[in-house]
Amino acid sequence: MPIAIFDLDGTITYRDTLFPLVLRQLARRPWNLLRLLLVVPATLRYLFDHDRGALKQSLLRATLRGISRNELAAASTEFVRDTIEHRCFGDALASIRRHREAGHHLVLMSASVDFYVPEFGRQLGFDQVISTGVAWNGDRLDGTLTTPNRRGAEKARCLRALIAERRDSEVFAYGNSASDLPHLAVARHGLLVNGSLSARRAADDRGIATADWI
Repeated sequence: MPIAIFDLDGTITYRDTLFPLVLRQLARRPWNLLRLLLVVPATLRYLFDHDRGALKQSLLRATLRGISRNELAAASTEFVRDTIEHRCFGDALASIRRHREAGHHLVLMSASVDFYVPEFGRQLGFDQVISTGVAWNGDRLDGTLTTPNRRGAEKARCLRALIAERRDSEVFAYGNSASDLPHLAVARHGLLVNGSLSARRAADDRGIATADWI
């Protein structure tokens, strides 16, 4: 069975999904927006070390740490439903539908975190979800990352492991940024969608096709 693997942020959705979800949750109790100030030191560190995983972990621990599993699940379900309805590329949804109708094994692989990415997978009809893991303290979110940030070379590693597990080399892969090129290069049919000019040039150098989705 061929594999069709999709990135989430900027490939299916118009833009990043984690920060909008965090903002929506904080805005339910506006005074909690002050927690964003706690992320400033991590943001400044990111300017030097470019460690997106560390920045993500700091954001989650500063803003959502302590939230209950049930509350976060309900907020995630609502957020995902709204995003699919209003902030997804029609071409992306059509491509997912074509692969599903062809009987391909659909995989959603995202650097975003596992308390809401699986809900995108469920609502969009994916068979499998690979995303960045986040720790819980009992029923309360801790926010510490439990896996490497599923981005760049880590995505390529996950895809190679998936191919080896399923023993299938017929792989379609979709991503939107330069950081997706490593795993797009692993796939037999990699496609960079809506990439920046520099990402498109890098894709051309690797022999990866490009396209514009609306």
